[in-house]
Amino acid sequence: MTALVTPVREADVPSWRVLARTCAAEWTRLWTVRTTGFFLAAAAGVMVGIGAAAGFDVATDPVPPQGDPAWAIVPVTAMPAQFALLALALTAVTSDYATGGIVPTLQWTPRRTILLLARLLVTVGTATTLGVLLGLGSALAAFTAGRPSLTLPLDEGLDVLGTIALVFAAGTALAVGLGFVLRNTAGGLVTVFLLMLLLPVLLPQFGYEWMTELAQVLPGSGAAFLLLGEVPGMTQTSSVTTMLAWAGGALLLGWLRLLRDDANR
Repeated sequence: MTALVTPVREADVPSWRVLARTCAAEWTRLWTVRTTGFFLAAAAGVMVGIGAAAGFDVATDPVPPQGDPAWAIVPVTAMPAQFALLALALTAVTSDYATGGIVPTLQWTPRRTILLLARLLVTVGTATTLGVLLGLGSALAAFTAGRPSLTLPLDEGLDVLGTIALVFAAGTALAVGLGFVLRNTAGGLVTVFLLMLLLPVLLPQFGYEWMTELAQVLPGSGAAFLLLGEVPGMTQTSSVTTMLAWAGGALLLGWLRLLRDDANR
């Protein structure tokens, strides 16, 4: 007697199982492309390299500072290095559209909201974790090269690494959202560069008050304040709010376009 096998419909699979399966696929996809290694190498070279150079500079100073924390160099290294991780997050989305891979991706995971959530969790989680680890590596490099003039207090380290995690998480979430909105690598990279670096620096130079106020509501100004604290008119609360609002808005627009538009347009 032959038993009848009832096929399992996609709608019958629990959402958590689809999410777990999709996260596993996204993790594999992220680490099997060469660009991930390139962006990681660039970020590591900047953060650890600058940290080591700062430590050697302290060690060779005729009158070296005594007791300064090595953590102070980490936010400085994070400012340029964040662009490598932003590019990593953006291309993790847009490369699927450039190659046409988004079509089989949605055939594998037809629940588009779950696909966006899985890609967000894997990409942002990976980029943020890498950013924190590289921040730690930058501080250790500075401390090792600058001993005994530099110190490595744990409490200050937790505060610095927490700030790095917030900035990188919000920034890469913004990049993921822009990737789903624009679906174009070049356009996405230009937009991220404008929002995170060029416009926050350029607009206040014109001397108009409204341009300065406009610059203060851009995510790059929030990141600069949290990392360097050198943005007049901003506070920690306004900086965090600005970055989270931009990230949330970009993800919302990306989710709406993913749901409403054809995948290959």
